[in-house]
Amino acid sequence: MRNIKAVKMSKTLLIRIILPLAFFLFILRIIFLADSADYNFAFKMVGHIPYGDKIAHASLYGVMAFLLNFGLNFKSIRFFGFPLQLGAIIVLIFAVFEELTQYYIPSRTFDFGDLLADVVGIVLFSFLRTTNL
Repeated sequence: MRNIKAVKMSKTLLIRIILPLAFFLFILRIIFLADSADYNFAFKMVGHIPYGDKIAHASLYGVMAFLLNFGLNFKSIRFFGFPLQLGAIIVLIFAVFEELTQYYIPSRTFDFGDLLADVVGIVLFSFLRTTNL
């Protein structure tokens, strides 16, 4: 019985580490492709969808916030009396940094709408929680 509990606990820990890390690497790959102006079929497809870029920003950063919140066991900190999930704060800082760096990359442009979409995704996906794992 003890071994089964230990295996389940290590499996959960592994999932809590690998899922956010894998998705973060996926986002880094997308950023690299965009920074190098390597617009593949996925970029073109998103470009044909009305507000596709904003939907993609909200979805990607929202999922990243959810996975990191999950990985951190939905740990919250108080900020001006409001509980904020630590994973969401980390992803928000990353999103702001990534968007601001676009000023310095010739193939990119800063877009406040993208940053707003990131924030919307992070906030919406931060309301999701799971107790299955």
